[in-house]
Amino acid sequence: MRFPSLVLRNITRRRFRTGLTLLALATAMAAIVSLLGIANGFRKSFADVYDAHAVDVVVSRQGSADRLSSAVDAAVVARIATLPAVDRAAGVLLDTLSLEKEGVYGIPTMGIAPDSWLLADFAPAAGPGENAAPLRFSLAREILLGSNLAARLGVRAGGELTLFDEAYRVAGVFHSPSVWENGSMIMPLATLQGIADRPGQVTYVNVVLRRPLAASGLDAAVAQIDALDPRLLALGTGEFVQTDTRMKLAEAMAWMTSIVAIAIGGIGTLNTMMTSVLERTKEIGILRAIGWPRRRVVAMILLESCALAVCAALLGALAAIVFTGLLARAPAAAGILAPAIDVSILVRGFLIALGIGLLGAWLPAWRAARLLPTEAFREQP
Repeated sequence: MRFPSLVLRNITRRRFRTGLTLLALATAMAAIVSLLGIANGFRKSFADVYDAHAVDVVVSRQGSADRLSSAVDAAVVARIATLPAVDRAAGVLLDTLSLEKEGVYGIPTMGIAPDSWLLADFAPAAGPGENAAPLRFSLAREILLGSNLAARLGVRAGGELTLFDEAYRVAGVFHSPSVWENGSMIMPLATLQGIADRPGQVTYVNVVLRRPLAASGLDAAVAQIDALDPRLLALGTGEFVQTDTRMKLAEAMAWMTSIVAIAIGGIGTLNTMMTSVLERTKEIGILRAIGWPRRRVVAMILLESCALAVCAALLGALAAIVFTGLLARAPAAAGILAPAIDVSILVRGFLIALGIGLLGAWLPAWRAARLLPTEAFREQP
C-alpha cells in the first residue's frame, strides 16, 4: 500500500469520529471566516462613505476618544476651504436617531447643509414608474432616506415620517456605494444641530484636495489644516478609517472570538489524533519493526491531521460565505451588515486551519515516533 493511500485509509477508518471532527473543525473555521468577513465588511462600508465622495482628508477634533462624536466648530469649514491645497470642504454632523412610531431604532443620521456639494454626490433612487428627482432640501423639516432604510420603512419620496412627535416630509430617497449610507438618514444641518442640541457644531469636515495631487500633497494639506487650530486633527481617509476606535474594536472582537474557536478546534483535533494513535499502537509498532523511520511515522500522523484541517477549511469557508450572505439579507441586518469575505480572509482561514492541524497532531505524532516495537506489542494484547 502506498503512503498516501495509507494516510487516506487511516482517516476513513473511523468515519463517524472523523465526521464529528470535521464538523467541529468546520464550525470553528466558519466562525473565524465569518467574523473576519463581517469586520472587514464593516471597515469597507465605513471607507466607502468617504470614497463615494472622493474625500481625501477628514478633519475631526484632536483628542476625541470617539472621532464620530467629536465636536468641531462649524466656522472652521470656511477657513479650511480657503487653504491653497483644498478644492472644497463640507462639515457633517453625525447622530443616531430613532423612528419609534415605525419601530426602527439606532438610525445613523447625517446633518448636511442644504447648499453643500455633498448632496450632489448622492444618487437619487426611484421606484418603478417614478422619476428620480434631484436631492435637495426646501424646508427645515425634510429628510432624505437611504434606499435600504426607505425599503425597510416602506416609504417613498413625498411621504411623511414622525420624529420627536413632529412630521417630517421625505424629500427624496438616495442610493450610495456605501451600505452604511444606504441605511442612514440625512436632514438639514441646522435641523440636526437643534435636535442634538449642538448649535454651530459639526462632527467632522470632509476635505477634497486640488488635482493633480502630488506625492507629498496629502501630507502638506494635513499640515496646513493642523496649523489652523491645534484642536484640529486632520487625517487621510485611509488612516482615519484604520485608526478609528470602532474599526479597531470590531477587528479585536473578531480575533478574540476567533482565538476561542482556534482553541476549541485545536483541542478537538488533538483528542481525535491522540485517540487514533492509541488505537493503532500495535500497528505503529509493526511499521517501526519493518523499518519505518520515526520521521515517516511523524509525517503520517501530521498528514492525516492536515488533511482533516484542509477539508474542514473548505467546508467552513463555504459555510461562512452562505451564512453571512443569508445574514446580510435578513430584515434586521439588511442595509447595515455587508460582510466582505475576500481572498485574503480565505487564505488566513486556510493558514489557521493548517496551524490547528499541525498543533493538534504534534503531541500524538511525537508519542508515536517515540514508540519502540517491543513497547508497542507490550501495550497491546
